[in-house]
Order: sequence, then C-alpha cells, then structure tokens
Amino acid sequence: QADVCINWSGGLHHAKKSEASGFCYINDIVLAILELLKVHARVLYVDIDVHHGDGVEEAFYTTDRVMTFSLHKYGDFFPGTGHIQDVGAKEGVGYSVNAPLQTGITDQIYLEQLFIPVFDKIMEIFQPGAIVLQCGADSLGGDRLGCFNLTTKGHAAAVRHVQSFGVPTLVLGGGGYTIRNVARLWAYETSVLLDQEIPNEIPFNDYYEYFAPDYELH
Repeated sequence: QADVCINWSGGLHHAKKSEASGFCYINDIVLAILELLKVHARVLYVDIDVHHGDGVEEAFYTTDRVMTFSLHKYGDFFPGTGHIQDVGAKEGVGYSVNAPLQTGITDQIYLEQLFIPVFDKIMEIFQPGAIVLQCGADSLGGDRLGCFNLTTKGHAAAVRHVQSFGVPTLVLGGGGYTIRNVARLWAYETSVLLDQEIPNEIPFNDYYEYFAPDYELH
C-alpha cells in the first residue's frame, strides 16, 4: 500500500474497448480505475496531456462514480473530441469536465485561471476516494506534436497541487515526443512526488549528450 504510485510507462488514454487509437493499444487507465472502483466509491481522473483523454471519458461517460477532467488542445487537433459541452450522459451528466484550449497557453493562465480553481471545485463537490493523474509530457513547450507552452516547473506544479490534497493517487505518463524533455519532466515530477530536492545539473549518464548544450534539468 502507498499514498502515491507511479507508472511512467502508463497513461495510454486513447485506446478504446474494441480498438487501438493514438499510439495506445490497451487503456491501462480504464483498467486501473475499474480496480480502484472495487475499493473506492468515487474515482477522479485528471488528464494534463495536450490531447483529450477520450478513451477514459468514453469508458465512464454514463456513470457518476468516475469524474473525468481533461485540459487539452481543441480544434483541428487529434482526437477531435473534448468540447466544453461534452459533460456526460444518463447518470454521468455533469461528471465529464472538459477544458478545450487554444495553442500556446502558458503556466500562469493554465494553472491560476484554469487548473487550480476547477480542480479545487471538483475536489470540494465530488470528494473522490482516489485520483488517477495522467501526466502527458506533450503539453510542454517545444514538443514535436504538442502546441502548448508549459514549462517543466509549471507542469509539475499541477502535479504538486493534486498531491497536496492527500488523496491516494496513481500517477501515470502519457504522450511526449521531444524525448529529452520527457525525461527531464518525469525525473523532476518524481522528485516532486517524493518531496526530494534534485540538482539542476544533470549527472553524467549513457544519454548525457541528449541534454546538450546546457545539460540542465530546467
């Protein structure tokens, strides 16, 4: 048992029940949430990947036991779902929360005007027994497929805020297509989750040259 569990190779949020989609073959998130529902009455899913978490939303679209909260690029962008008016169906009406965003959003607007106030309200109203957090790194600035302008510190601030509520949390990876920045981000977010300071200078390793010319974390 643990307060936080991490699986950076998970977070395959596009896979559907009967088809693969968007580099995702099996939706580990849905399978994990189904297991958590055996123990918890309510589970919150939070998705900070640049792409909409469509597979997870679809799986739980008609239930009030899982709330999904996805912040993503919307408009001529894969997978094309996640409109702000997509709020759930049947018993699940109001339990799908979508924040469709435009290109170039930065840390301050993302966190202070969107993520933190919406997340706080969800926690107040929904009161989940567990949280599943998908930390796709393609929402960082400079990603080959993404188009947001988040920094590693800004992205990690969202993770830190989720953890601050003290609810059991499963932390997952996801997208990320500028590989050196994916490694930077998830190394840093591991340190945040463990509440351990790590130096900005990257120590020598087999992949040291990937981090040229500065060889720094941030």
